[in-house]
Amino acid sequence: MSILSAIVMASALSFGSPVNYPLSLAGNYGEPRPNHFHGGIDVRTGNAVGKPVFSIADGYVSRITVGLSGFGNAVYVTHLGGYTSVYCHLDKFVPQLSAMVRKWQYKNENYIADVRLKPTDFPVSQGQFIAVSGNTGASTAPHLHLELHDTRTGDMLDPLDVLKQYVKDTTPPIAHSFMAYPLEGEGVFMGASHKQTYGFSSANLTREFTAWGKVGFGIWANDYMEDSFGRLGIRRTTLTVDGKVVFSSDVDRIPVRLNRYVNSWGDYKHFCRTGVWFMKSFAEPGNMLPVIHTDGNRGYVDFNEERVYRLVYTISDIFGNTRQYTFSVHGKKQPIQARRKSASPYIMKYDKVNILRIDGARLILLQDMLADDIELVPKRTSRPGKVSDSYTFFGSSYPLFGWAEISINLNRAVKEPSKLYISGSYGSVGFKKCVYENGWVTGKMRELGASYTVEYDDTPPVISPGTVSGSLLRFSIYDTGSGIKSFKGYVDGGFVLFEKLEKSNVIQCRLSDVPVKKTGGEHRLKLVVTDNCGNSAAYNTNFKY
Repeated sequence: MSILSAIVMASALSFGSPVNYPLSLAGNYGEPRPNHFHGGIDVRTGNAVGKPVFSIADGYVSRITVGLSGFGNAVYVTHLGGYTSVYCHLDKFVPQLSAMVRKWQYKNENYIADVRLKPTDFPVSQGQFIAVSGNTGASTAPHLHLELHDTRTGDMLDPLDVLKQYVKDTTPPIAHSFMAYPLEGEGVFMGASHKQTYGFSSANLTREFTAWGKVGFGIWANDYMEDSFGRLGIRRTTLTVDGKVVFSSDVDRIPVRLNRYVNSWGDYKHFCRTGVWFMKSFAEPGNMLPVIHTDGNRGYVDFNEERVYRLVYTISDIFGNTRQYTFSVHGKKQPIQARRKSASPYIMKYDKVNILRIDGARLILLQDMLADDIELVPKRTSRPGKVSDSYTFFGSSYPLFGWAEISINLNRAVKEPSKLYISGSYGSVGFKKCVYENGWVTGKMRELGASYTVEYDDTPPVISPGTVSGSLLRFSIYDTGSGIKSFKGYVDGGFVLFEKLEKSNVIQCRLSDVPVKKTGGEHRLKLVVTDNCGNSAAYNTNFKY
């Protein structure tokens, strides 16, 4: 379904604001971030928890989640016209939804919940109260994160396509700088073959720039809104050369599976160093993002005539607020440094399956995991006495578009191979189930710049009691190996729900909220905490209630 068709279908619906006060945004849809686009809008809640949240249109609650995907507590509402709205980082659900979640958690004996509902289970109307805002999940401050998805494909859509009437914005975006990217071996800019940045001191630069051969460009720009503090992403960008469009983008629909392509469209290396995103106005050969469009040269400008070329950037937001920035480049014939020839055997092709083998490790990169061909620099570091040596494959961070397969050979035998796992530096892996076979451990990775080792975890988690009195049971739980997978509590042999406190390693159970009779006598508590390698710790105690 095209965006235009989708909006026409959605027009049959009545859309309302998700909050009952003026809508102010802390973040907008499509804003580039490391490894993902911002998939929705961040609605300000006055830095407070507990603001009412309303369904933006008629539909039904189709899903409720707790502790999944960084969303914290989330509600999904499916609407007519093929749309699903998602309300994230919530503090609480309305009582009926809370009861459904609680029923699921007790049935599955699990705090982390993924509740799927039928259309008749909980229908809602536009403006119906469904939850209160919070700060749960991967949220750094209280706010409501609202997403709009294509129900059939799961593609992320811009909520402002249907909600912009509730937002005031007459402020056009602002561009700060442009970057020139000479194509290696085929172009130079200002006499150099490396990338260079130049500030927009005005909307019309009078400085004379020179170039020869093929050069790509990128732009650092942000959008701004009245009553909204912070820098937002750009909805539409166009680059023309002498009036001809060489690049355009409209961030209107992003398939979730292509989220990590943001690292190719944006200058990821520059962002890692400076915290600033330059968005390229050309496409690397492996970039398949549907929101960017280029001419036959993939957006590269071919300065092949000795004359002046006029370049115009046009940036605009969803409200049509627009700015233009112009500069001229004089084509001047000059030497172009030849492309560096590599003698390395570790050239990975973006359009092929790549298999890298070094002593003690193997890496398999499937087709379409790279933005372009790259040269790996594999390195093995000895770890005497450890389960395996350490392996790196690239000199800096390089996120892959998908999961690659890594296999590492063990230095020594272990008692229980099921307790082996692959660990990556700076959180590049998390815990992924691994397979052991004939002294090798195979798992998944998607960051070439991290270092990888095999670790062995036969140590159970640690349970530190805090409060075991009155109507509150509270514990701190830790694991220094593979990480905690689950925690379960039982009182007098029956399951009771422990909830995890946000942004902490504390779990607690309020006895007034669980099926335990208050007798004034003693009850028996058993708490079991299990890590990802199957090691369990149990804590048993008696308490009066």
